[in-house]
Amino acid sequence: MKPAFILSVVMLLACFVASANTKTCTNPPDKNNVEVRKINGVVLDMDSKKPLKDVNVTAILQSKKEKIVTTDVNGGYTIIMLKPGTYRLIFEKEGYKKVIKEKVEVKENSPLQINVELPEYVPISDRGPSAWHFFES
Repeated sequence: MKPAFILSVVMLLACFVASANTKTCTNPPDKNNVEVRKINGVVLDMDSKKPLKDVNVTAILQSKKEKIVTTDVNGGYTIIMLKPGTYRLIFEKEGYKKVIKEKVEVKENSPLQINVELPEYVPISDRGPSAWHFFES
């Protein structure tokens, strides 16, 4: 047999064994780039300081939505594989006021941790009587 054929068979066999363990036969992403270009943190209720689940966190780079993630049961979130640049982060959940963090700078070798507290949204009708209640009959 030719050495090139034997080498091909060995490579194919190695790929088959690797795919059985990892489901693919590709190189994993570079961990360094994934880990250093990320933003993570915790979102809490401003009053109770308890973690908020299901908060949508949107990262926008140059008016384009880059990534949207949702917080877990502990209020935690992680946005990975971001391009370096200046981001706008938007934190939204029904029943809470939207919080926006402007000019969040993502650099090549600097992971960020941004923790946020969302204030509950209180409708105007729940804030007490208006000045007009003196004039109502």
